[in-house]
Amino acid sequence: MLRTAVQSSNIATVGYDEEQQLLELVFRDGRVYHFLEVPPERVLSLLRAESKGRFFNAEIKPNFGHRAVGRRWD
Repeated sequence: MLRTAVQSSNIATVGYDEEQQLLELVFRDGRVYHFLEVPPERVLSLLRAESKGRFFNAEIKPNFGHRAVGRRWD
């Protein structure tokens, strides 16, 4: 899975596995979530969004199933 650090007050990294269409978000507080069946175009839109958090809350969170994976501390 490729992971990219992003400029966001809430999101630390965005990871994506295109084969599984699995989006991984690591939040600044260490929480890790997987979002299921996310098409690559949505991930690109998230990465290009001026506000990652606003895009996430409007376009990802309400539209895709997800599961908490745990916490990550770097």
